[in-house]
Amino acid sequence: MNILYATLAGLIVGIVLGLTSDYFTSIDRPPARKTAESSKTGVAINILTGFSYGSISIVPPLFGIAIATIVAYQLAGIYGVTMSAVGIMATAGMIVSADAYGPIVDNAKGVAEQSGLGEEVIARADRLDAAGNTAKAITKGFAVSSAGLTVIALLVAYAEIVGLEVVDFMDPFVMAGTIIGVSIPPFLSALMILGVGKNAFRMIEEVRRQFREIPGLMEGKAKPDYARCVDIATKGALRELILPSVLTIVSPLAVGFILGKDALGGFLAGSILSGMVFAFLMSNAGGLWDNAKKYIEDGNLGGKGSEAHKAAVAGDTVGDPFKDTAGPSINTLLVVMSLTASLFAELIVLYALI
Repeated sequence: MNILYATLAGLIVGIVLGLTSDYFTSIDRPPARKTAESSKTGVAINILTGFSYGSISIVPPLFGIAIATIVAYQLAGIYGVTMSAVGIMATAGMIVSADAYGPIVDNAKGVAEQSGLGEEVIARADRLDAAGNTAKAITKGFAVSSAGLTVIALLVAYAEIVGLEVVDFMDPFVMAGTIIGVSIPPFLSALMILGVGKNAFRMIEEVRRQFREIPGLMEGKAKPDYARCVDIATKGALRELILPSVLTIVSPLAVGFILGKDALGGFLAGSILSGMVFAFLMSNAGGLWDNAKKYIEDGNLGGKGSEAHKAAVAGDTVGDPFKDTAGPSINTLLVVMSLTASLFAELIVLYALI
């Protein structure tokens, strides 16, 4: 029965996550509307407001994960913590379908605009898209929480493999490893966002080139070279992911072989803590900025074309790489680093310099 109760603890955390993400990203809730209102004073206040609400949204899920970790551990040890992660993902079918819903309704809005179906249809598609943004934020929250509890279990697995009974943060090597671990998730996020910026620049240049060189494109009489744009997006994405991918595998190995097994334990703990903070912040703030823009496009605060709308569009442009690129990638980062540490644990014990 203790295993069941540990699983239920995770399931309850999932409910907390869903309610939190819904509150902070929904177009009908105060955070999105207040962020939209802040757009009347310009881009800077829009971004500051959205970032602040995104930071506040970190607190409930992290408290929930902390409580669930304690409860599950008391019930069934580290296996209970693992089962609480299973509890969070017990609704996996709903989570996957909700995650797919977001892109579907987003593209439906694009089809409505391109097909000239009228303002009424586009307005309805906008509301569906707003619901899709909230659904995506909720599913990302489930993924972050599940990854967080899973990597806690993997950290314990690593500790058992190397015989590390206690992570002593007063040890200077452990402290150094922890500090390095804290720095990895924001560093990876920065690389991902910079990659988005570089690829966006290439795409804009290509679109401008096609408008210049393809006769009749601006008037809608000629077709653009879609394949070239897809090629830029695909190759650019693969190119920009090389360094983050290498970083994910090399960083735990470097810490382990240079600073030792204790330092690597601190490294994993530090990366888990900062990783969950950045993942929740980026996911919720991104959805919040997007729906603040949609609230204005619904005809509020001056509607489309107003100064508030221009500021909200800038905020949404910041939010897209937050919620669609940098935030979700942190889940993979944490899991891969933890698995790498466990996989090479015995070699680190034998060949570490310290």
